[in-house]
Amino acid sequence: MTKVKICGITDKETLLKICQLKVDYVGFVFAKSPRQITPEKAAVISEVVPKTIKKVGVFVSPTIAEVIQIATTAKLDVIQIHGKVPKGSLPLPVIIAQSPDKKDFNCCADYLLLDAPAGKYAGGNGAIFDWKKIEIAKIDKTNLFIAGGLNSQNVTAAIAYFSPFAVDVSSGVETGGKKDLAKITAFIQKVKTN
Repeated sequence: MTKVKICGITDKETLLKICQLKVDYVGFVFAKSPRQITPEKAAVISEVVPKTIKKVGVFVSPTIAEVIQIATTAKLDVIQIHGKVPKGSLPLPVIIAQSPDKKDFNCCADYLLLDAPAGKYAGGNGAIFDWKKIEIAKIDKTNLFIAGGLNSQNVTAAIAYFSPFAVDVSSGVETGGKKDLAKITAFIQKVKTN
């Protein structure tokens, strides 16, 4: 069954409710974004997250030192990197975000995230990309995350097209820039019934 990542969490109450909906991953954005959170706040609000749900830290072109410091403070389980990937060893499993414009998706990370090209921010812009640009046969779907403009209306089609390991959503489950529990619930139900 396709896994679900809800990204851009900024408050404990929403996070607690999301955890009750049986998501697989929750994302905290440490890069410039309307959903940016401090590592200290992420650590405090994520105390409610059970061990069965992985805590993902989202970074844009970070240094190794920055990743290690934030991952330790926020008690992360997974690192997600947009932009330039730092050279060197990272302490946790890594999701590398790639634009569909890139032709070679064989990266050295644990997971590949296909996302719309960067807009104002590296991710979470609510933009969908042209799925047909991706040569599905050349991608290892066992570690594939799909993002970019997903919502409860199109996630079933995305799963049918990509057969991904997981789907990743942020702005597609928001109303007025805030997480909307009705939209989150509808999104998760669509994914889990596929």
